[in-house]
Amino acid sequence: MHDYYVYIICNSKKVIYVGITNDLKRRTSEHKQKIIPGFTRINNCNKLVFYQHFRDIRYAIAREKQLKSWRRQKKIELI
Repeated sequence: MHDYYVYIICNSKKVIYVGITNDLKRRTSEHKQKIIPGFTRINNCNKLVFYQHFRDIRYAIAREKQLKSWRRQKKIELI
C-alpha cells in the first residue's frame, strides 16, 4: 500500500489551490521554496490549510477532482 494526499494550500490573500501528492512533506516544501513553476509560484501559495490521506490512488484522484469542482465558499467551509 502507498500513501497519497489531497491537499489545499493558499496564500495570504486567500488564493486557493487543490493538489495531490504521494509525499506531503516534500510537496509543501517545494511550494514554500517556489520550486514548482506555475499557479502556486505565481500566486505565492505556500500555506497548507487542509489535507486528506488515502491508501488508494483512485480515491485520492476522485477526491481531488471533487474538491476542484467545488465553489470557493464550499472549500473555505471545509478548511
